[in-house]
Amino acid sequence: MLDFQQRVDTARILSWNRHGKGITFFLPGMFRLNGHHGQYPALSITGRSCELKCDHCAGKILESMPEATSSTALVDLCRKLADQGRQGVLISGGCQKDGTLPWPQFLKAIESVKAETNLFISVHSGLVDLETAKGLKEAGVDQALIDVVGNDRTFQSVYHVPFGVEKIFAAMEALSTVSLPMVPHIVCGLDHGRIKGEYQAVKMISRFSVAQVVIVSLMRISGTPMAGAGLPSAEQVADIIADARIHMPHATISLGCARQRGNTRMEELAIEAGVNRMALPSEEAVAFAQKYGLNVTYQPTCCSVPVSGTSTGWH
Repeated sequence: MLDFQQRVDTARILSWNRHGKGITFFLPGMFRLNGHHGQYPALSITGRSCELKCDHCAGKILESMPEATSSTALVDLCRKLADQGRQGVLISGGCQKDGTLPWPQFLKAIESVKAETNLFISVHSGLVDLETAKGLKEAGVDQALIDVVGNDRTFQSVYHVPFGVEKIFAAMEALSTVSLPMVPHIVCGLDHGRIKGEYQAVKMISRFSVAQVVIVSLMRISGTPMAGAGLPSAEQVADIIADARIHMPHATISLGCARQRGNTRMEELAIEAGVNRMALPSEEAVAFAQKYGLNVTYQPTCCSVPVSGTSTGWH
């Protein structure tokens, strides 16, 4: 069995051989970095409302998102953002008690946005059935972001749901069936900082032909039950990145924006493990990538969006 450094080295070689020796750094629309602002804002179709109140978020992330809680509001806001030159939007929101979002009442609005603007549209899908997945696809959604948890007890205790991860797998099957590109996200340390089910999540995802996988890690968000939780180590996160690469050499892998701020060790190990994309890089991470001789590009969007970045910065 390979040790940690051997797994990281194996993953990096696989990545470079398959995807080239480069990395794209991303600046999502809800963040500012070194005076620059992302061009891909996240919107909430439920406002600040979330019935699940998962332990790691408790609806706090919704508080920073512009609200678009009606079809009219969503279309109007997206028109405004398109007029401002934004490249796209992430449509998100809080979950209902069954893990779903109220997509049916917004499908016509999304269809109108796609017809009237050039915005690229990502959605935080939540748990979708086949009918909803088909509706999102037909409305013109470009990609669905979905959190994948690999442990039933973690899913039930953190997300406050009575069912197991088979519901997540079924949602992935629905998205796959209708050929709506999905971008699975794995939260390392979701169980109060403990690694429990992340490797199983990799295996679940590997059963589908996904083009992208995003690895993030638990954040201590003030006012949530996990505000004082332990955090996964940089090495643990890098090992999951390596495991994802080994299981899915064809997929591009991102270190996403939802992670411990200031952990440059995590960023550097992710680069060592051959990530193709990274959101919100530190100056140290950029320098580390350059030291490796990587071709560095920049893009002011979510890290799930197709790459069309430049080598001259966030512009």
